[in-house]
Amino acid sequence: MSAVQPRVLVVEDEPAQREVLAYNLEAEGFAVSRAENGEEALLFVQEDAPDVIVLDWMMPQLSGIEVCRRLKIKPETRGIPVIMLSARSEEVDRVRGLETGADDYVIKPYSVIELMARVRAQLRRVRPAASGQLLEFDDIVLNGESHKVTRGSADVKLGPTEFRLLSTFMEKPGRVWSREQLLDRVWGRDIYVDTRTVDVHIGRLRKALTQFGGSDPVRTVRGAGYSLG
Repeated sequence: MSAVQPRVLVVEDEPAQREVLAYNLEAEGFAVSRAENGEEALLFVQEDAPDVIVLDWMMPQLSGIEVCRRLKIKPETRGIPVIMLSARSEEVDRVRGLETGADDYVIKPYSVIELMARVRAQLRRVRPAASGQLLEFDDIVLNGESHKVTRGSADVKLGPTEFRLLSTFMEKPGRVWSREQLLDRVWGRDIYVDTRTVDVHIGRLRKALTQFGGSDPVRTVRGAGYSLG
């Protein structure tokens, strides 16, 4: 199984614009969900939080600004990067968008190449391993580009699932991940896997990380899940 694709939610009420965005994002290797209005976007995020949201400002009923405001006041969705798209080019509008919580602001008409670069920049912030970056935790180093892991001076051989588990943990040390969240992130929502399978792979990851000595860095949080450190 290949690595789970980073997920982008495109929120755009104009069908042609929505499909152009989705096409280009999918060509860049992203898994894309589409929402045609603000209400649908909030429902999507509640059911399946994406890694990045590309959000149009001008939409009927619920505007992009209001969608962004609602996402940023909730602790569970506050950390999802939002890139606001708008034909409003005045400085006061850009400031308003950013003050509402948008992480980036792109003026229409925009360069598709530039927008893709901005999406990747936001992804690097929230999922660095998916962008090939080097992650470190104590004496553990994970290279997202070469898919290699070392602990101290020793190479740690991991299967693809264990590698994805470790990269998820190392992207957010200290965060407690439930089994269901790990299934979504590591296996993907479209694949049915029993939650007990998570425990099996956590056991394999622990064994691999401690085979040359050192303490077990993966912590079991009773009734909640697992975390790194």
